[in-house]
Amino acid sequence: MKRLRQIAAIFLTLLASVLFSMPEWGPAAEAQASGPVIKGLGPQDALLVAAPNGRLIIAHNPDTPMVPASTLKVLTSLAALHYLGPGYRFPTDFLLDAQGHLVIRGYGDPLMVSEAIANIARELSGKLPAEIPTILLDDSYFDGPLSIPGVSASTNPYDAPVGALCANFNTVFFTHVNGRPQSAEDQTPLLPMVLPAIRASGLRQGRIVLSHRHEAPLYAGHLFRYFLVKEGLNVRAVRMAADGQADGRLIYRHASPYDLPQVIQRLLEFSNNFTANQLLFAMGAQCYGPPATLEKGVRALQAYATEVVGIPKGVFVEGSGISRGNRLSARDMDAVLARFAPHAHLMARKGREYYKTGTLKGVRTRVGYIETEAGRRYRFTLFRNHAGKATGPVMQQLHRALKENPA
Repeated sequence: MKRLRQIAAIFLTLLASVLFSMPEWGPAAEAQASGPVIKGLGPQDALLVAAPNGRLIIAHNPDTPMVPASTLKVLTSLAALHYLGPGYRFPTDFLLDAQGHLVIRGYGDPLMVSEAIANIARELSGKLPAEIPTILLDDSYFDGPLSIPGVSASTNPYDAPVGALCANFNTVFFTHVNGRPQSAEDQTPLLPMVLPAIRASGLRQGRIVLSHRHEAPLYAGHLFRYFLVKEGLNVRAVRMAADGQADGRLIYRHASPYDLPQVIQRLLEFSNNFTANQLLFAMGAQCYGPPATLEKGVRALQAYATEVVGIPKGVFVEGSGISRGNRLSARDMDAVLARFAPHAHLMARKGREYYKTGTLKGVRTRVGYIETEAGRRYRFTLFRNHAGKATGPVMQQLHRALKENPA
């Protein structure tokens, strides 16, 4: 027995020496073992870098669920391309009912801006009678309530609500000249209906959000009326259709001049929360039928993430990243980036980096691709979920490491 105890003791000593000589297993050790050491990363940070062939170069906390902030828009964009297709263009229908009323039915076009409305008015002017008693607004394609988690009732543009019939991102851009409010955009008139909201804001200039019930579609309707009058038509009134719905004979279907990749490029460039959730609602209606709802959009996003991308543990409550209820790990985001790679040119670019950033209070995120001088693209995901930590210092180290020692 004594001999057996001695042999066991020797065996345990040898085993311990082997174990302690091996690198510690886990995310941080993976970073040390397979790539450059990046300083300044803590327990509330996640960094994952993958080579073009998918091999992990750096993996710090790769499986920790974190708040992605606006980098979630990359996944939302990818899901929209999957469900709607790259050739998709948002439609808007124009109908004439039996009483001669013009019915405008929206389907969520996020880029229905003043220039587009002016062009549509010119197109419609030859299809309509000279007298239009009323413009009836049909926004029934999106069903209420349309509240988005993380969106507050502020007048900030990032809090603009979604809707089936909208104009100018549901915002009004204004200034004051000689003490009187004026439009800050040459192409957009300042309509009387927005003056109370401007006064209530207390601002001298900037953008305010149209967020009250029916305020956004009515604003769109009054813009259509303004430009139709400019084309010589007499349009007497604008109002919501009864029960939100109206019908008639289709006289014109407008297709957005922007296809889906062009919409996504603008979405990612300006990090537009409104556009991201317009896409979310549209894909929900595409998958599960109208009317579009937040629940359908989130369900479609979750199904795409789980069944196509293969990231079943992602948590989504909306599509823009404005909510802190969203969760993704760095490894999840890397799987998204691997699929988004053919569309990297839709991201903002600085030097050799294609990127999307995210910012919330106490959250800074950055994801994308770094292209080396040899033309190889490395995927990167950086999530920092604690206050006072910027992404810049980490990204500088990462760029330097890939330039000096490309793996």
